[in-house]
Amino acid sequence: MNPDLILSNYQFDLPEELIAVRPAEGRHHSKLLVYDQRNDQVHHDSFVNLAKYLPENSQLVMNQSKVIPCRLLGEKTTGAKTEIFILGPFGNTNEQNCLIRTGSKKKVGDRYLIPQAEAEITALNEDGTFQVYFHHAFENLEQYLESNALVPIPPYIRDGVADEKDREDYQTVYAKEPGSVAAPTAGLHFTDEVFHSLESRGIDKSFVTLHVGPGTFAPVKSETITDHKMHSEQFKVDAENLSKLNSGKSLFAVGTTSLRVLESTWTPEGFNITPDQLFSTDIFLHPGKDVNSINGMITNFHLPGSSLLMLVSAIVGREKTLELYKIAIENKYRFYSYGDAMLILRKP
Repeated sequence: MNPDLILSNYQFDLPEELIAVRPAEGRHHSKLLVYDQRNDQVHHDSFVNLAKYLPENSQLVMNQSKVIPCRLLGEKTTGAKTEIFILGPFGNTNEQNCLIRTGSKKKVGDRYLIPQAEAEITALNEDGTFQVYFHHAFENLEQYLESNALVPIPPYIRDGVADEKDREDYQTVYAKEPGSVAAPTAGLHFTDEVFHSLESRGIDKSFVTLHVGPGTFAPVKSETITDHKMHSEQFKVDAENLSKLNSGKSLFAVGTTSLRVLESTWTPEGFNITPDQLFSTDIFLHPGKDVNSINGMITNFHLPGSSLLMLVSAIVGREKTLELYKIAIENKYRFYSYGDAMLILRKP
């Protein structure tokens, strides 16, 4: 079998101290590993200097989805500690799809006490999630969650226990459209200073919206990776940004979520999508799948065996990706959501 399609070939050893539990002091001061595929060269720099590596008149494509605080801590009416993780659809409806963590077995009719409200299980879903009715008159669910819920940082960061600092740290500065339960983390490095330096070189930016779902944390379990069923996520692009995508500029995806949108809508004639309409994608990019839409991308350093690592491998190859990760580890780059970044400049 093709070794690029075997899950165990995407494993690597990562020292625990390289898992970032907080972002860099000053988010644009994270480290930047630059891999230029055109000459197979690696450069080490700071993210604040990103602009000097990008071609003039190119365009960054960024995911403007906003993380919603969606982890509610409470207790069952029996007193058992409980966590309710809202998955959506958000909006101002009292009925939400949720994950529930509690020590006891869960059944329809169970009630949980949460801040300023009660939550009741109304249905058990086949995928292990629950339909939950919130006994609270939500004038604005997002405002309720902002005041009462925790930011859903990944389980590998401080065991998933968020604090007030994460409300700012785990959000891009350009986040606009509420709907994600995880941040598009490649965008966390950007600041006004970085944007100013990009603009001074004539580097444009466009925005897409893909709401990151909990499936982004789902491990690949199939030893043959083509058997893996990728999670589905909703996305849209407005008319102004679609026009920018089709302007003919060299495109650089900021993060795996932006790339999923681009590859889901790319055709040889351009990006083909009805503006402002919500679509879903379960695209799974891995070696053997062509990546046609970009000239490069910015991405963080991902978990061993993850679908995100396979996506990077679809661009530069599995062996080269693991070689770059080995270089990153040797140079003490920090990994995962709050970690450092890599810029890939592709061959034409």
